[in-house]
Amino acid sequence: MSSLVHRAGVALALVLLTACTPAVEPPPPPPVVKPPNIGEITRTAYDGVSDDLLTGGLGRTGLGGAAPQPVNQAAPTAAELRRLAIFSNYTALVDVSPRGGYGTLFGPNIDVAGNDTLGEGKVAGTEYLAFSDDGSGRNVTLMVQIAATWNRDRPCIVTATSSGSRGVYGAIGTAGEWGLKRGCAVAYADKGTGPHVHDLATNTVTLQNGLRADAGAAGPGSTFTAALPAPERAAYLAAFPHRVAVKQAHSTRNPERDWGRDTLDAVRLAFHLLNGEGGERAGDPGRRVYSPENTIVIASSVSNGGAAAVAAAEQDTENLVDGVAVAEPVLQLGPVPGVTVRRGAVVQGSGRPLYDYATLANLYQPCAAQSARAGSFGLPAVLPAPVVADARCAALRARGLLTTATPPEQADESLDLLLQAGFEPDSTPIQATHFTLATPAITTTYANAYGRFGVQDNLCDLSFAGVDQAFAPAPLAPAQLAQSFGTGNGIPPTSGIQIINDASVGGARENTRSITPSTGAADYNIDAAACQRDLWTGTDDRANRVRAGVQEVLRTGDLQGKPAIIVAGRADALIPVNFNARPYLGLNKAVEGAESRLSYVEVTNAQHFDAFIDLPALAGYDTAFVPLHHYFVQAMDRMWATLTTNAPLPPSQLVRTTPRGGFPGLAPAITAANLPPIAATPAPSDAITVTDGVVQVPE
Repeated sequence: MSSLVHRAGVALALVLLTACTPAVEPPPPPPVVKPPNIGEITRTAYDGVSDDLLTGGLGRTGLGGAAPQPVNQAAPTAAELRRLAIFSNYTALVDVSPRGGYGTLFGPNIDVAGNDTLGEGKVAGTEYLAFSDDGSGRNVTLMVQIAATWNRDRPCIVTATSSGSRGVYGAIGTAGEWGLKRGCAVAYADKGTGPHVHDLATNTVTLQNGLRADAGAAGPGSTFTAALPAPERAAYLAAFPHRVAVKQAHSTRNPERDWGRDTLDAVRLAFHLLNGEGGERAGDPGRRVYSPENTIVIASSVSNGGAAAVAAAEQDTENLVDGVAVAEPVLQLGPVPGVTVRRGAVVQGSGRPLYDYATLANLYQPCAAQSARAGSFGLPAVLPAPVVADARCAALRARGLLTTATPPEQADESLDLLLQAGFEPDSTPIQATHFTLATPAITTTYANAYGRFGVQDNLCDLSFAGVDQAFAPAPLAPAQLAQSFGTGNGIPPTSGIQIINDASVGGARENTRSITPSTGAADYNIDAAACQRDLWTGTDDRANRVRAGVQEVLRTGDLQGKPAIIVAGRADALIPVNFNARPYLGLNKAVEGAESRLSYVEVTNAQHFDAFIDLPALAGYDTAFVPLHHYFVQAMDRMWATLTTNAPLPPSQLVRTTPRGGFPGLAPAITAANLPPIAATPAPSDAITVTDGVVQVPE
């Protein structure tokens, strides 16, 4: 759908053409009705003082401090869990160190003009929660926040589908914050992911408000209950004690397939609520009807939430979405025929889906991290242990996956294989920390999700459980389980839940500390890593199931002519630009041709996890990387200008930033000088172009 300015121009033309005829007041458009798959709606008002929509009552200061603690650690209240969830999700996506720009360049206190005028940044208003259930018991949580300052004269909706595998508050600090500050309603969806844990031993589950309840008593009020009847659950626990099921991994529904639909459902719910839960009707004089014809809708978010926004735009058959503005989205692509990516003179390849490159990284990252070229960011606790990583190198050689003989040669060969596959050289220094903090978690969860495997399948001899001091499976601590809604990110390891190698020599152990059966060594479980890779490259039934699941989530590149802007960091080691944003730009231009209105902005010295930048445990991120969030905000501002004033989107371009430098862990405070703006007219040497299927990216 075109911008409101364009629609106003069309309306003016029609008035001029019919100036000689009597004016007839057109009937107001019908409101968007509440979708039938959305259940009971709960409503909570927040005063903006003791509690609020954006910060959970913590304000700018509280978000920059320590995590809020429940009074009773093992029995938190729903309000305490909500506050903890907002804190955990905000600080997981945004660097909340003042040295990194929090409170000066971005944050709750920074207004839409970029000025420090909003104090603690608390936002009064009303929050609505509901389940979306298509009748299968899927139970996606939707949320709409409407600030007390909602702009009725220029109505707008911003989607904030959760990033990563997070719950419904997962985009609170990104699209949520931007929308609330603009006076827009914010439409959230947890997209069938989140910290929804079925503890099989106690048979307890998570409710929509985060509290725990018996699975039988919760019934359809459970956010996730594993499909495991009582006798089968008892038999499974007898063989595998203390195990837990987590929603995205074990729902057996491949939730990613419906992320676009979930986002559109959130928009429909927002329209319904803006119209007073059905109360503002055309026949009620003095009350407006809000509809896609008079309301700006921006599909937005970051990472997986950005993927959901793009999917929503591609799947939008009702013209609900006006524009798209996302950062670091997971744009699932297979090889794109006719599209080639070049950086300078180097051919970088084309699209690859997440499961393909994640399982490749899971095999080679521990060994590659030992290369002298890799460097390292972080303390030893968050880096692969050299002796274990060297054992992984040897295991790869024994399987014929490496050809060189010595550990240094094998480390260099592993790194070269990742670079040849399409990982950017800019991401080389963070391969080590990404293996420790992200890669095995992603491969384990997504293998289960794509293949629709249940908790009882123990895919690749892996499962989830708490652990004891010997790293053997053990019950989760009561406080960890009780607070998991507030602390969890939906993808173990999280909230005390660990990945377990069920086949470890000597008995089941936490995966990174286990002994691999085929090698008799601690090598980060080469058997599981190879098994997960085989689920992509193999031919058995399990591999066919995983590949079929991946096929269900591939993007088409057809944004239906909607204006869109994608921002990504060149150094992204989790969602590499060569597999995602770059080839998607080429695919979109090939599909839409002259109708394409997509701009792509690539940022140097930016990677996937802004929250890592100033963490003491990851010293070196601060000296090398700038916050991509700063450019996400700019992208949202540019999309707003396009939809409200018909301002052109900036052309596709490379933004060349300047790292803070200094001593690792003690980088100087960031300033605007480190972060040049997205250019309205980039220099020719910074332009990203697409010609005859070639996406040309500057060096």
